[in-house]
Amino acid sequence: MKADQIRELSADEIHARLAELEEERFRLRFRGATEPLSNPLRLRTIRRDIARLQTVLREKAERTEAAR
Repeated sequence: MKADQIRELSADEIHARLAELEEERFRLRFRGATEPLSNPLRLRTIRRDIARLQTVLREKAERTEAAR
């Protein structure tokens, strides 16, 4: 997911997407410990998507505080 796409989402949608990705990351890490993953690079993309989501959330929070 690109940062431009994330910026178009509302804060609630970003939180929901973050929860989904954290759950998927947990499941992949757990499965990776017990068996080989079919796509191990998926963990990297999930981790980076989580970081992008958190960055955009922080930007939005700073923007709302600056507007006050």
